[in-house]
Amino acid sequence: MKNKFKIIVVVVVLAVLPVGCLVGPKYQKPEDQSAANYRNGTANADTLASVVNIKWFDLFNDEVLKGLIKKGLENNYDMKIALARIERTRAELGYSKADLLPAVGYSATVNSNKKSFLPSNASATLSWELDFWGKIRHENRALQNELLASEEGRKVILSNLVSDIAVAYFELRDFDNQLLITKQTLEARQKAYEIINARFKQGYVSEVDKVQIVQQVAIAEAAIPAIQRLITDRENKISILIGQAPGPIERGKTVSELQVANNIPVSIPSIVLKNRPDVQQAERTYIASNERIGVAQAMRFPSFNIAALAGFANSEISHLFDSSSYLQNASASVAGPIFNFGKNKRRVEVYRQIAEESKLSYQKTCLVAVAEVEQALQNVRTYKEEWTARNKQVIAARKNYELSEARYYNGYVSYLEVIQVQQSLFDSELSLSELTQNQLSSMIVLYRALGGGWN
Repeated sequence: MKNKFKIIVVVVVLAVLPVGCLVGPKYQKPEDQSAANYRNGTANADTLASVVNIKWFDLFNDEVLKGLIKKGLENNYDMKIALARIERTRAELGYSKADLLPAVGYSATVNSNKKSFLPSNASATLSWELDFWGKIRHENRALQNELLASEEGRKVILSNLVSDIAVAYFELRDFDNQLLITKQTLEARQKAYEIINARFKQGYVSEVDKVQIVQQVAIAEAAIPAIQRLITDRENKISILIGQAPGPIERGKTVSELQVANNIPVSIPSIVLKNRPDVQQAERTYIASNERIGVAQAMRFPSFNIAALAGFANSEISHLFDSSSYLQNASASVAGPIFNFGKNKRRVEVYRQIAEESKLSYQKTCLVAVAEVEQALQNVRTYKEEWTARNKQVIAARKNYELSEARYYNGYVSYLEVIQVQQSLFDSELSLSELTQNQLSSMIVLYRALGGGWN
């Protein structure tokens, strides 16, 4: 009875001691090199109203686009892969946590030969590796942080997915608008061709005018299939993003009717680093790498194991469960490395370098995050200014084209001037359409760069 009591005391002491014997470095958050404020931001940047409270769906005024985004969140394969990765990491964490507890099993052997070295037996077994140095706990913490990193990784994919669908949709509507502009230009040139061709037949104009308008008609005709290829490309891109077979994409508002919320609060860089899921993912990865240094260090020390067995054993099966056949045993063992040519030391160094790589990757991610916000702020401001100037250009070009046509038909100028003015109008209209798309997309990129949409 005294021996059993001593064994219990030893087991309890060994189970409690590991709490104070956790080897390995403690995590310290790396210093980031983000600026105090944005070079291209407003002077009164909002540090309290967080961009995370603005939902993605509140940014758009197009129900068709919202439907495409919803379908993408449900069907996109990158999202499904991310969710599967999270579940796998969660299962790995549960698997690792089980190592903290003793393993209980059973065994039985039936042998009809009484002279056998292995008598018949039936027993229950218990084995337990005590986490004396924190090897298992460090691994559990590493997996917990990898799970959190997987969750943040899912947010990164979600953010990119919504942004990619919105930008691709804006580009699609831009190409639709460019196709409309090109068809209208072709129609105008075809009408001009009919007039000039009739005047040529009557001898009022030279063949040079006829050849020039034929050339302009051909240029517009050639532009149409080129734009149609771009439309198909964007439709296929959106189809893949929303997880469906390539095909036509439903349209909603025109590019001029589309709007994106422009009252996004611009938080200071330190807030951005808390909002951005890629920054949080990088930090969690670094924490996990830091914990695995502790795993490697713990492997340099001896491991303690407790084993117990209780059951019956007898050479005769008929007497297997007699009281005289009962046996029990408890044991403790220790095992550890002595000399293996520096392998354990090198293992620690390997994990230190892995952690250092993760730390540098985290710091780089912080810099990239702030730089992306800087660029997005600059894009939003400059696209707005450029659009205003281009819109003035289009208005002036249309008036110039009307005057130029009137001057030509009244015999004051050659048709070459009309061609130059018309080409300028065509180019400016296409440029304005593209700028409208860029202006819409820049707001989406800014919102994503600020790390919005997670509440």
